Amino acid sequence: MAANVKKLLPRLGRPGPYDVSTGDLGVTGLPGTLFTPVGVKDAPAVAFGHDWRTGADAYRSTYRHLASWGIAVAAPDTETGFTPDHRGLAADLESCLQILAGVRLGNGATTVDPDRLFLAGHGMGAGAAVLAAAGRPVAPRQTTKRRSARDRRRTADPVTPTLAGVIAVFPSDTTPSCCDVARTVDAPALVFAPGKAGPLDAGSADRIAASWRGPVVYRSVTKASAAGFSENLGHKFALGAGLEQGAQALVRALTVGFVLGTDDDSYAAFRDPDAAVKGTTTRTRGELFAALPEFADPVEKLQDALLHR
Repeated sequence: MAANVKKLLPRLGRPGPYDVSTGDLGVTGLPGTLFTPVGVKDAPAVAFGHDWRTGADAYRSTYRHLASWGIAVAAPDTETGFTPDHRGLAADLESCLQILAGVRLGNGATTVDPDRLFLAGHGMGAGAAVLAAAGRPVAPRQTTKRRSARDRRRTADPVTPTLAGVIAVFPSDTTPSCCDVARTVDAPALVFAPGKAGPLDAGSADRIAASWRGPVVYRSVTKASAAGFSENLGHKFALGAGLEQGAQALVRALTVGFVLGTDDDSYAAFRDPDAAVKGTTTRTRGELFAALPEFADPVEKLQDALLHR
């Protein structure tokens, strides 16, 4: 399995085979952007939430990369102020799922498979994606014989689309707590944690992955900081993050593999929580639980504090 990831990862880190068209979500009444693979039928799709004070435009290279691999992306450009409403961003991500599942994209040439819808985001947007995933039914995973597109659209719920997975890139805490909500989400998750500390780390990746109710793949990206995934250079530098282009490319490639692994067994290794990937470290749910502060041995903590005075 790990060998398969090692073989596929360099290819997924490069642009995929599809041409990409862009669009404006504003025509639907929701500020934001669309990136669509041209001429793809029954494409998987991602609703992507931005980090605090960044906005949707700070991830255009990421959207384009996903779309080049046949994945449609909708990103709301809302809640960009100093005091954002996390519930509001989660609601806008839900609206993006409705748009992706119900509208022909790219001048009608691209359609989305309602059984392959994902919620994703970075920082605050990742936390909002977890909030939006609460109580959402899980899409069936079919890797051999799939239903026809007509049957899938007939059975899809137009009010509550099913969810194929959640991708949380360096998630931040939210109100209400995305960590608490994670206990209620059955969909598979890919949770990224930053491997480098930053001045304003407000993350909860470890706790989210430990609490996740459904299957979860946890990866700490060694050379990434919490703010580093954004493409807004001013915002990144203000928060002490560098360019981190290698870490960005790695996260994008792992995300593509996770999405394509929904119904393609050749990418199944990307959903293996134990698969080794260079530049990342993994931990099991048990290891994550044991590392949480409330489960720490107080005597051991005291001894460690005395030792490092």
